[in-house]
Amino acid sequence: MSYVCSYLHCVFSTKERRPLIPPGLRERLWPFLGGIARQNQMKAVEIGGMPDHVHILLSLPATLSIAKALQLIKGGSSKWVHDTFPQHRLFRWQVKYGAFGVSVSQLDKTIQYIKSQEMHHRKMTFQEEFVALLKKHRIEYDERYLWD
Repeated sequence: MSYVCSYLHCVFSTKERRPLIPPGLRERLWPFLGGIARQNQMKAVEIGGMPDHVHILLSLPATLSIAKALQLIKGGSSKWVHDTFPQHRLFRWQVKYGAFGVSVSQLDKTIQYIKSQEMHHRKMTFQEEFVALLKKHRIEYDERYLWD
């Protein structure tokens, strides 16, 4: 048996950063995202976000890649929204995402960050937040391809 501690702060937007997650959908969608994680041996430690994006603090098992984990979460949730809420037929996730490693010593701080999204976004747009996360984690990016 392998022993792995892998926490990731995952961030992804709706297609074209449209405000497609109103409060009524959000209160159903966040628990559903957690359920997809559980069904796939992940643990969603905290989930939060805004009408145009979501933050998930995930713990991944050793056998699951980041790309596969997010494919399962994004694909499964998108299908569920379409099947369950015909009025949200335009709902889509952006293809790209950010996934940032989180050390155990920073878990509480990351949880608080995710919980305080409403307050946080009074001062900053999603695009500004995402670029700040990329810079904080020293991830190189090209602005021309960031928002496809």
